[in-house]
Amino acid sequence: MTRTITDRYERDLQRRHETGRPPRTRRPLPPLTYVPLSEHPLRRLPQLFAGLALYGFSLALMIRSALGLSPWTVLNEGLMRRTPLSFGTITAVVGGCVLLLWIPLRQRPKFGTVANIVVLAVASDLGLALIPDHQPLPARCCLLAAGIVLNALSIAIYVGARFGPGPRDGLMTGASAASGRSIRLIRTLIEVAVLVAGWLLGGSVGAGTVLYALSVGPITQFFLPWFAYGTRCVPRTWSTGLEREPN
Repeated sequence: MTRTITDRYERDLQRRHETGRPPRTRRPLPPLTYVPLSEHPLRRLPQLFAGLALYGFSLALMIRSALGLSPWTVLNEGLMRRTPLSFGTITAVVGGCVLLLWIPLRQRPKFGTVANIVVLAVASDLGLALIPDHQPLPARCCLLAAGIVLNALSIAIYVGARFGPGPRDGLMTGASAASGRSIRLIRTLIEVAVLVAGWLLGGSVGAGTVLYALSVGPITQFFLPWFAYGTRCVPRTWSTGLEREPN
């Protein structure tokens, strides 16, 4: 599928270059591979921590909406209902358990992986402490919409810093590489299993779960070109996304 989209884009780019017209895709998806911590840390570290903090806060918004959560949040909330631990602590514990699954997949955590676990735990608990519970339905709908948009924006921010995948993303890519199956299939299987487990534990599944699944990907992709490290020097038009990054 990715190769088909790329081929179609390259053919369109060539035709439009020959006719003097700009390509349709003005903001190609930037490179998101890992960049070492030593490269421009003063530029990238604040972006990483800001994105992770916003991500944790967005989870709190969706929890307080009580209209449905993302699959992993459903699992974390379900576990929180069955234990005396806070939601943030549960996210950290689950993240650590997921990291253990990296071992047979020969995945190695990066700086961003560990930061993902720590900052999300703190930010989500802080958000739950600040946002009041048991609000009327209109306010809850606003919380859900704001949570989904902020969640997608925060993903673009911290992924764009390029410090390595979070525990769950690393599990997905590692399982895909080990099994030879597509990332789409592996992601679907993991998230369905997590969603069912979370629902059985008492996590919130509802309209927000469906809305999140349908919207977070497109919104994240919209924001990514604005925040991906190494793309500022790439022109926003007449770009194939294949330009070399600065040294």
